[in-house]
Amino acid sequence: MNNKCKPQNENAKPGSFNACNVQVSLSDSGGMALIITLVILTLLTALVVEFAYGVYINTNALNNWQESQRLSLTARSALRLASGVISGNIDNYSYTHPDLLKDYNGRALALSRDIATVYIEDESAKFNLNSLVYPNGMLNKSAYDSFVRLLTDLRLDPDIAPRVADWIDPDAEEKTAGSELKAKNGYLDSVDELLLVRGIDRASYDRVAPYVTIYGNGLVNVNCADVPVLMSLSESIDKETAERIVSYRENTPFERPENILKVAGLETAGASLMGRITVKGTVFHITSVAQAGPIKRVIESVLEISGRAGIVKYWREI
Repeated sequence: MNNKCKPQNENAKPGSFNACNVQVSLSDSGGMALIITLVILTLLTALVVEFAYGVYINTNALNNWQESQRLSLTARSALRLASGVISGNIDNYSYTHPDLLKDYNGRALALSRDIATVYIEDESAKFNLNSLVYPNGMLNKSAYDSFVRLLTDLRLDPDIAPRVADWIDPDAEEKTAGSELKAKNGYLDSVDELLLVRGIDRASYDRVAPYVTIYGNGLVNVNCADVPVLMSLSESIDKETAERIVSYRENTPFERPENILKVAGLETAGASLMGRITVKGTVFHITSVAQAGPIKRVIESVLEISGRAGIVKYWREI
C-alpha cells in the first residue's frame, strides 16, 4: 500500500480534510510519568532492601560479638578453674598423674549459662627438644640419643635429629649435609618452628609433634608419658617394657622416680634413668573451649605452676 500523500486538489474547498495536514505527536506525557514513577519505586525498593540487609548484618555482627565476648570470659573462667585444680594437686601430691585430673580433663563444665570443655596435657610427659643442646652450646649426647630413638620408633628419618640440633646450637659445623643452612642457632620458641628446619615436612611434623615440647626442664614424667616417649629413654626399654610401665602406673602411680625399678624388666636398667625422669610435672598445656551454637571461643595456654600461681608461657585465643 502506498503511504505517500497525494497532492491536494487545487479545486478542493478551503478547510477540507487531508491526512497529510495532520501531525501526530509521539510523546505521551502520561506514559513517561508512569515510567519515571516505576524507576523511582524500583530505586526506593532497592535502597530499602539494602538498608534492611545492612541492619540485619550489623545486628547479627553485634550479637555475635557479644556472644563471643561472653564465651571468651567463660573460656577464661574454665582455664582458671583448671589451673587451680592443677595447683592443688601439685600442692597435695608428690606426683602428677592423669587420674588426679580426670574429673576435669575432657569434661564439659557448666559455667553460668555456657558450657566449657577443658583439655589438660602435662608437657613434662614429652621429649624436650631444647634439651638437645646445653646452655653452653654443647650437644647433650644423652638427649640426642633419646631423640634418635624416638624418631626411629615413630618410623621417621633419624637424620631429623642432627638437623634439629644444628638448628639450635650456636656453631656453624654441620652434623649432616645442609643442616646449618639458614639455621636459627638458638632454642626453639615453639614446636611448630620445626617446620622451618630443613628436611622436616608436614607429614613428619604431624607425626612427631604430639610427643615433643619446648617447655620444662628436660625431665620426663613417667606417670604421664606415652609409650614412644618411654621407649626413647633407654635402649633397654622396648615396646613391651614401656607398656608394662603404663600398666604399672595405672594401678600404682610412681610417687618417686626410683619406684620405676619395681617394674618388671627395669630392676637393673632403671637405675640409668635416674636424673632423666620425674614423677611430677610443673608445666601444663591447657586448652579451654567455650561454645554456644555455632559460636566458639578457644584459648590455648601453657602454664608453669609455681605454688598457687601460674606463670603464662604461651597464650592464644581464637
